[in-house]
Amino acid sequence: MRRTLVLVAAVAVTATVGATPALARPGPALTWHACATGPDDRVGQELDRAGAQCAEVTVPLDHARPDGRTITVAISRLKATDPARRVGAMLLNSGGPGGTGIDMPLLLAGQDVARSRFDLVGMDPRFVGRSTPLDCGWPTGTWIRSAGHDRGSFDRTAALQADLARRCADRSPDLLPHASTRNTARDMDVIRTALGERKLSYFGYSYGTYLGAVYTQLFPHRADRVVLDSAVDPDTFGPRLLRKNGPATAAALRDFAGWAAERHHEYGLGATPDRVVATVLATDRAAARTPLRVGPYTADDTLVPALVFSGLYDDRDAANAELAATLRVLRRAALDGSAEPTPALAEQLAFITTGGDSHYGSVQAAIVCADRAAPRDPETYWRDIEAHRRDEPLFAPLVRNLNPCAFWPTPPRERPTDVRNRVPALIVQSTGDPATTYAAATAMHRAMAGSRMLTLDGARIHAVYANYGNACVDGHVNAYLRDGVPPARDLTCHRTLI
Repeated sequence: MRRTLVLVAAVAVTATVGATPALARPGPALTWHACATGPDDRVGQELDRAGAQCAEVTVPLDHARPDGRTITVAISRLKATDPARRVGAMLLNSGGPGGTGIDMPLLLAGQDVARSRFDLVGMDPRFVGRSTPLDCGWPTGTWIRSAGHDRGSFDRTAALQADLARRCADRSPDLLPHASTRNTARDMDVIRTALGERKLSYFGYSYGTYLGAVYTQLFPHRADRVVLDSAVDPDTFGPRLLRKNGPATAAALRDFAGWAAERHHEYGLGATPDRVVATVLATDRAAARTPLRVGPYTADDTLVPALVFSGLYDDRDAANAELAATLRVLRRAALDGSAEPTPALAEQLAFITTGGDSHYGSVQAAIVCADRAAPRDPETYWRDIEAHRRDEPLFAPLVRNLNPCAFWPTPPRERPTDVRNRVPALIVQSTGDPATTYAAATAMHRAMAGSRMLTLDGARIHAVYANYGNACVDGHVNAYLRDGVPPARDLTCHRTLI
């Protein structure tokens, strides 16, 4: 799956500033340097060309022991171009969890208000990217799998998840207890101090909305402008985060099917939306009978739903065309015995079926499993899948399946953060997002009682601001960043691209 995939994903206590372990004492002044680490570091070179600098911030491994072992968190900074009207630093998170954020200033630099008024600060959260690493040596870049069509495929995925958890227990037992979102939020406040800022502005996509919400709960008086784009439900973030996403994902597939049906002459997936959906389901059934041979890879019924799901995050033509091309290849493999992948599909299959991106899945699991406990009996998941298989035939086995947290070696050290505050954040959400659903975003809105919600109606997009090209959304977010005042009421924009 794409590395932007929001995760998979339970205990609760109100998190207050008083309940937070003492912050680490500020370390020495930051040493800023060029971002490129060598001739093959494309991201670092782009940051250098843009005028950014990079640094490492030293933070405690365990914030309850600020004088103990330390780790480093890598950051980048693109300074505000209008120092006279500078607001402060804005920390950026791309989601995941496990997604690198060191390059995020390059994305927001296209927005004049963000570029001119803020020092844009990218962060690779603890154990991610250029920060102190965590890698369990997985044979895959992600644990996300469908349970498939029968008990045999479910048992195989359970065995895989147990093996992934065991690898983490063997490779990184000292790091796993400290990978939580709460600790990353504490790292953020150390970064704020290191930057010399009284308050910190924040922008986060996807999982980054949960990180931002946790920061506002732990440090409400340190938060300035806060934008949470494509928001999760803070009450359910954890190993079973996606459990109720089946209907929204099916609706997203139906929306894509309408686009593909209009282009049946090009992709051959079906001349009506019903036929396109039928083609997808038939391909999944074929993969259950015999794994599909796609170039050097194979894709069975534990992988096909994941490939479909990861292609539904964006309703623009280019993204729809990529998913349609993927489905055409999978369908040809089902009919002809084999097919050659597109470059994008080959990249996805390499990500899922090889260990080249082990670090990504390892960190993602470590964060999610540290945040909230998961049911440990595999039968809990099997019964849940079976109860919803008829209504959600393709996606219930995916979003309700178990993951490494069912076998995780270390229980969460803290109870989940109970997000309940009045920090005046701006929540941005499209109505058709299958990954972080509209219902999840409204739950975030309720939990953050001082927030306003900016809805993009009629769009199926995960990550809206500065990405989708909707002038209405970008304009309202920029106004909030400029003035520091949320809209007087919740607002709605409509799907009209620039």
